[in-house]
Amino acid sequence: MDTLYDADRMNDPRAIVEADRAHVWHHLIQNKVFETVDPRIIVEGKGLRVWDIKGKEHVDAVSGGVWTVNIGYGRERVADAVRDQLVKMCYFAGSAGSIPGARYAEALTARMPGLSRVYFANSGSEANEKAFKMVRQIAHKHHGGRKHKILYRDRDYHGTTIACLSAGGQQERNAMYGPFAPGFVQVPHCLEYRAGDLAGEGYGERAANAIEEVILREGPDTIGALCLEPITAGGGIIVPPKGYWERVQEICRKYDILLHIDEVVCGFGRTGTWFGYQQYGIQPDIVTMAKGVASGYAAISCCVTTEAVFDMFKDDTDRLGYFRDISTFGGCTSGPAAALEVMAITEEEDLLGNSTRMGAYLNGKLHELMDKHACIGEVRGLGLFQGAELVADRSTREPLEEKKVQAIVADCMAQGVIIGASNRSMPGFNNTLLFAPALIATKGDLDEVVAGVDAAIQRIVG
Repeated sequence: MDTLYDADRMNDPRAIVEADRAHVWHHLIQNKVFETVDPRIIVEGKGLRVWDIKGKEHVDAVSGGVWTVNIGYGRERVADAVRDQLVKMCYFAGSAGSIPGARYAEALTARMPGLSRVYFANSGSEANEKAFKMVRQIAHKHHGGRKHKILYRDRDYHGTTIACLSAGGQQERNAMYGPFAPGFVQVPHCLEYRAGDLAGEGYGERAANAIEEVILREGPDTIGALCLEPITAGGGIIVPPKGYWERVQEICRKYDILLHIDEVVCGFGRTGTWFGYQQYGIQPDIVTMAKGVASGYAAISCCVTTEAVFDMFKDDTDRLGYFRDISTFGGCTSGPAAALEVMAITEEEDLLGNSTRMGAYLNGKLHELMDKHACIGEVRGLGLFQGAELVADRSTREPLEEKKVQAIVADCMAQGVIIGASNRSMPGFNNTLLFAPALIATKGDLDEVVAGVDAAIQRIVG
């Protein structure tokens, strides 16, 4: 029976659950569980709170489950801006421009000194694909095809496509999806907690120099770009050690390697600045972004470049010399329309400042938990982007088993507190709790989150 016009059935919570169970393929979860357990259906959100179809309220400490809803739920002015734009002009292919697209590109690059060009797409994976294609085309057009290799970092994540997984440093996410695209080369992670004998700037220099060692091994004339997250996200909230980023940029300049920063997670205030790389005073050549661009109110991503990168494709003597790429839904006007409102709200409400202030508060509360629970080995993060690495033994730093980490997350969910954790990503090291609440978070919100984690750890670990 077609339920499209069956109002009673469409408004029946049980019918919705059963329709979901019968027809929806859920992301990042073993769907067999839904043979015996109802799928979770979120039906409403306001501020930092969401309600499921059974009426249960949750405080959301991961901004929509995947670090996206930076300005919180229920922002009518964003929805109104999208509605008004769609009625006026909903879509045209990106070979033409749009009013919100032009306005947003100008506003965005004004907050990214040194970068000037915006290529619109619709997901973080797609934005990174664009960057990889740019690097490859530059190699063919300007370097005889040699500088085509792209370096990526262990534990970093750049998306779900085959090319993005080829640049993915999380083995369990990559498992069973090979063979992968050639020309992607891994460099070591920079997690100081797992460094062993060095700390601080000493480790920062060594971790950066490890990248140079890979470059020299592969051949500098074969490396086109280095793609890194400013702070490793799902790989464990890894804040690079002092001196790391400065040395990384120095290495890229030395060998004429484009520096590509993946800001899909860290962008738009998550760390307390517009972009995570701005915490370190570096100048990237390419920056990709998605999640927080429109805060989940519309699908949009951006690949932003310097004018120098853009100019490498300006050559009307070569019929194939321009960037021969399209993102169909990069032409949808809802994305930049929503993004303009999100940017305005972020500035009007000083959400960058709130991220800094509340991030420091959350970090302090997590350190208090660390004093109370021996299973917390380290607390680390920047702004409203915090992690707590869990261990079975502090002295040996043996990771807490993933099953217990996930049990803590499940216990929090049962309490009405939504947190995240690294899972099914890095064999043996899926042991970090992840916190990325919307940038509107208050001390009261964060107290509630930390209290839920405290109770869960007590029950699961003791």
